[in-house]
Amino acid sequence: MKNLVGACMFGQSGGPTSVINSSAAGVFIEALNQKNITAVYGAAHGIQGILNEDFYDIGKEDVKELELLKNTPSSALGSVRYKLKDADVDDTDYKRILEVFKKYNIRYFFYNGGNDSMDTCNKVSKYLLKSGYECNIIGVPKTIDNDLYGTDHCPGYGSAAKYVATTMMELFLDATVYDKGQVTIVEIMGRNAGWLTAAASLASYKGYGPDLIYLPEQVFDVDKFLKQVADVVAKNNGKCIVALSEGIKTAEGLYVAEAIAAGNSAKDSFGHAQLGGVAATLANLVKEKIGGKVRAVEFSLMQRCGAHLASKNDVEEAFNAGKYAVKYACEGNTDKMVVFKRAEGKEYKINYELMDISLAANTEKKIPAEWILPDNKGLSQAYIDYALPLIQGDSKAPLEDGLPRFAKLKKVRV
Repeated sequence: MKNLVGACMFGQSGGPTSVINSSAAGVFIEALNQKNITAVYGAAHGIQGILNEDFYDIGKEDVKELELLKNTPSSALGSVRYKLKDADVDDTDYKRILEVFKKYNIRYFFYNGGNDSMDTCNKVSKYLLKSGYECNIIGVPKTIDNDLYGTDHCPGYGSAAKYVATTMMELFLDATVYDKGQVTIVEIMGRNAGWLTAAASLASYKGYGPDLIYLPEQVFDVDKFLKQVADVVAKNNGKCIVALSEGIKTAEGLYVAEAIAAGNSAKDSFGHAQLGGVAATLANLVKEKIGGKVRAVEFSLMQRCGAHLASKNDVEEAFNAGKYAVKYACEGNTDKMVVFKRAEGKEYKINYELMDISLAANTEKKIPAEWILPDNKGLSQAYIDYALPLIQGDSKAPLEDGLPRFAKLKKVRV
């Protein structure tokens, strides 16, 4: 729908990243410069802010602060995990969204998130179209999980991968410093796809990586795990470093962390009560079955908010994802998601294209099986070649008093 004149709404959803605000900056700065966009709003806590009629007037923000968003981690507008029901089941939320859009003449809607967020875009787009309300809707991808279908990679992944690889290298030097042995088990985010844990192979590429890597793409067998750890310990003076995804599963399809008994007295097939995360659970098992010093390390939230290790390529691509979303919408495109297409040839270059958003909604892109080495030895050179360009360059917030100066939005409510 071309030549629409009206306001635009932008929202952030799902888990934050270190560069999600760079996409916000791309949307805001480009939208403020578009003649057909009469006002620029930012929803407080994603779709929930629209339903609650709670959003900010971005036109009242200082341009300097919008620029600083590029190096400010987390979700500046607040995030949410809210899944819309199908409109044919319950259209209450959709009627409310349409009511708010009409009231503020919202003709452009941009939603920044992962699989579920793209599903939200798709559902809202289809409902508004069916209702006869003209509004161009573009999904802006993000997720450190890197599992969105149709795009070479996702904004946020490069910086999180750089954090994982760098921290694994530092951890390697610390965990191997003593003359006595130690088993170190590192838990990395990734429920159903192991892209982020795969980044530990970048540390191995530099000679400071884990001995074993376990991904959700492969069935986890506890007996095999214990034997592999024991073998490494025996050959390596009692030392072994393991990297594993939080989402590793048993042959029965249960998450290992959930396969441990649910309840005070219940036991799982391992025969142990739940102790916490998967790293802590398996560390306890290694301590019991193999012995020696064992440490469990969970990267937790740090891997997705570590803007001090952000990749310059990631920051710039995230910004461009937001900018091109606005450009494409103003050209009349709708019900699409911005995707990255890697150009052919040795030189790394990304083209910003569009894909039907329905293809990305609620789908997951797994690591190619041929990239995974046997016996949990990590990832092949094909993965290294894929990932290295994504982590290049350094992009940080300016420093004040030796500390990062993050964006400080006024957040003037509409």
